[in-house]
Amino acid sequence: MTTPRWQRSPRLLKNLLAATLLLPALAFAQERPWPDGSQLVISVSMQFETGGQPEGAESPFSGTPLPKGYPDLPAQTWFDYGYKEGLWRMLDLWDRTGIKVTSHVVGEAALKHPELAKAIAERGHELAAHGMRWADSYNMNYAQEKQFIGDGVAAVEKITGQRSVGYNANWLRRSPNTLKVLQDLNFTYHIDDVSRDEPFVTMVRGRKFAVVPYTLRNNDIVLVEGRHFSAEQFYQQLVLEFDRLYAEGASKRRMMSVSLHDRIGGTPAMVEAMERFIRYAQSHPKVSFMRKDQIAQIVLTEKNPLIDNTEALYNQ
Repeated sequence: MTTPRWQRSPRLLKNLLAATLLLPALAFAQERPWPDGSQLVISVSMQFETGGQPEGAESPFSGTPLPKGYPDLPAQTWFDYGYKEGLWRMLDLWDRTGIKVTSHVVGEAALKHPELAKAIAERGHELAAHGMRWADSYNMNYAQEKQFIGDGVAAVEKITGQRSVGYNANWLRRSPNTLKVLQDLNFTYHIDDVSRDEPFVTMVRGRKFAVVPYTLRNNDIVLVEGRHFSAEQFYQQLVLEFDRLYAEGASKRRMMSVSLHDRIGGTPAMVEAMERFIRYAQSHPKVSFMRKDQIAQIVLTEKNPLIDNTEALYNQ
């Protein structure tokens, strides 16, 4: 009896074993590839909050608050930087690098600075919802939350003609009713989830609803304001994150999220860091920058989306 060739060749046996071990990864990649063939999709958030902040909102001066009744004028100027400088600088950056982003807009901020809301829409970016005011909604009842979110959507739509289909709650702290509220308001996705590095679908009252995960790891308010990262450290964080996700993207769907806030991410050093990162990412093949509404449509319309019903208890 002749011994099979694969048994006579240790090298061939090793290659066959390696191929067998790769089969699950290859099957996964074929099951849910990015439609455009990307190895990694990057989604940038540009938070438009300036003008919507409440009195006493967190600022660099929060450690020494003024007595009640005294306006904190320097703190106000910190927030004003967002509409006077930051957002415009970031908009120019997106134009230079040719990418489109998602801007989560507080309704009151858009009403106070309509020229900015219009500019975001006119330059081809997505205007997503961020509530009517910079306020918590986790403690609202269903009707209150629906009005809170709906009023913000209506304010932005009146100014820009663009109706929001994506939502971000204040500090991600949504309520158990939020996804049902969003479904009733004809939203298609939300971002208040940091559990995965790829978009997925969850079922809300038996219907598909997209989740496009947000980030705390690549978030300027967390790293720069909260942990006092320099712009250079922020850049290095993005590069390290990119390198790992890009490598993983060779065998499975990967998405990278970056979050910038008007008054923080729009400073000169941060915009310089962000431009360096975008150019770095664009130097790699099969890298795409997408708006979050585009990502949501991919997972909502594909045949075999990743489905995660971890929160089924709240979405009946």
